[in-house]
Amino acid sequence: MQPIAADRSDKGGLGHLVAGGLFLLVLAYYWMTLTPFPDLGRASAADPWGGNSNVLNQAVALSLLAALIVFALRHPLLRQIGQPRLLIAAIFGWFALTSMFADDPATALRRVVLSLVLVVSAAVFLLLPRNERQFAKLLAIGLGSLLALCYYGVLLKPMVSIHQTTDVGEPLLAGLWRGFYGHKNIAAPAMAFTVFAGLYVYARWSRLAGILLAVGALYFLARTGSKTSLAMVPATIIVAWAFERWRGLRVPIVVGGLSLFNFIAVGSAVWPGVAQFVDSLGIDASFTDRVAIWQLAFESIAQRPLTGFGFQSFWQTGELVYGGGLLETWAVTAANAHNAFLDTAINAGIPGLVLVVFWVIVRPLRDFGKAQTSGNDPVLSRLFLRIWLYGIFASSLESFFFVNAGPPWFTILLGMFGLGYQARVRLVAAAAVPVAAPPEAAHA
Repeated sequence: MQPIAADRSDKGGLGHLVAGGLFLLVLAYYWMTLTPFPDLGRASAADPWGGNSNVLNQAVALSLLAALIVFALRHPLLRQIGQPRLLIAAIFGWFALTSMFADDPATALRRVVLSLVLVVSAAVFLLLPRNERQFAKLLAIGLGSLLALCYYGVLLKPMVSIHQTTDVGEPLLAGLWRGFYGHKNIAAPAMAFTVFAGLYVYARWSRLAGILLAVGALYFLARTGSKTSLAMVPATIIVAWAFERWRGLRVPIVVGGLSLFNFIAVGSAVWPGVAQFVDSLGIDASFTDRVAIWQLAFESIAQRPLTGFGFQSFWQTGELVYGGGLLETWAVTAANAHNAFLDTAINAGIPGLVLVVFWVIVRPLRDFGKAQTSGNDPVLSRLFLRIWLYGIFASSLESFFFVNAGPPWFTILLGMFGLGYQARVRLVAAAAVPVAAPPEAAHA
């Protein structure tokens, strides 16, 4: 193996400073968006937004992508960026094809392009730090600043940082913290990811910064009122621990666990027997009133099982909200299916779902096995593993896949690509120099 990067020391020049600044800028953009602290008390907050387009947002995303591409073209790991490329190309090719069946093909195609922009950005983002120590430091600075901004909002701008009774959409959430996010269900996973990052910072850069990040995010998570996310943080840490130590448990945990979880949760919307069983366990069989949404989702998938309705072209469209279905079920006003797998099938049909499962589930599962034998830092692999495990299981109750706004999908991608890099590229600790794996391993 030959070194493929020259200067990866802690002391870098202007180029390293620019790369670090770009890291923080991309992190802030995808985690905070261009519209922090939205006012949910405005009447327009309840209007359908399915056809909305933000030119400024698109311009910023494309500008950041251009900067990242300039960096990537000069990076020694260029050939490793965005793997597995054929599978990703197949997924987005299918998304583009099925978007032709959407009510507004142009809007659907534009969203496909913007989603691909995010994927490429996430793939390059992880290579911006010059070494692992700087990665931990930048994470602490970036996520610490965002966490502080959330607390600033709660303390000094509570009307737009805490759900209010005057919120047009969901007044019953009054009192629950959301920070600068538009909903507590976005703030909760952001805090969960920050906890995992804090544990990593504790181990690889600063114990004090790591503790402040993890504890601050955990307390904020508790105040969001998201019991599921709060329970999933320690559960993810335990599952990841077992995942690392017992290879034979990995497929049962991921494939079996996801199948069982979705069968129990989503199955309660279809089979009365499953709902009765869930009730007998003392669990809300409606899963916070998601059953009506899942029923509508299944009915919609049955209408177009092959092509779906086009990329992000079903929920919150004027046709669905004002089409008369409100007389039958309130679910037509839902923002999404509250299940990423169902939403993928709605967007791109069963073939699209199969392709996405191979990318999001099967590939990272295999990559982690390779990462353990690559000689790379297990603490870094553990960070990516926790992010990935939390993301895929949380996606059984929320629609995180291919959502450009907010931190969930961007961060899940970091977990997926991170595991891929850990599997295919070896970091020489003594010199802090990434070394290319043999060609057959790089493309396995």
